[in-house]
Amino acid sequence: MPIKFLLRCVIPLSIFMFLSLKSAAQQTGFACIYSKNLCGGKTASGERFDCDKLTAAHLKLKMGAKIQVTNLENGKSVVVKINDRGPYSKKYILDLSPAAAKKIGLTYQQGRAKVKWKQL
Repeated sequence: MPIKFLLRCVIPLSIFMFLSLKSAAQQTGFACIYSKNLCGGKTASGERFDCDKLTAAHLKLKMGAKIQVTNLENGKSVVVKINDRGPYSKKYILDLSPAAAKKIGLTYQQGRAKVKWKQL
């Protein structure tokens, strides 16, 4: 690989990716609940989706990352493991398993909740 290519493309991209990961240590926005119809299906991590486990989907966080999710409307929190990719709607920052949603007081009737997550 020519040195000019490395200096102009690869190194700046590596720095950008490092800074992007650092800035993704917390986020505020809306979370929604996975459909119970997806229980038993495979997740992006290869695990089976278990509605009774405390898991979530995020577009960029590393698989297996643990995050604390706080419902900003009632202050309730839960620690979840990232095991899937999504949500694919720009309206949401997380898809929560039904068990995780229940822990923070999010119901299917509400549909979504304003949350803040931070990586542990």
